[in-house]
Amino acid sequence: MTYNRMNGTIKSLTEKGFGFISQEGQEKDVFFHSSSLVGVTFPELHVGDAVSFEVESSEKGPRAVNVKRV
Repeated sequence: MTYNRMNGTIKSLTEKGFGFISQEGQEKDVFFHSSSLVGVTFPELHVGDAVSFEVESSEKGPRAVNVKRV
């Protein structure tokens, strides 16, 4: 199940191809994987980049999908 499009900022990135996004107006960060990126590759992302995304439920909790740099 996905939700409305949200905005946030890349908070952290790992060498393993995933990271976390600080969500605007939310206390908890949301996980994302490089396979969820649209229009940008993982190496092109930097901490502090503004992104838009949708949140999807997964077995391990919420995750960002359709992540686009804005």
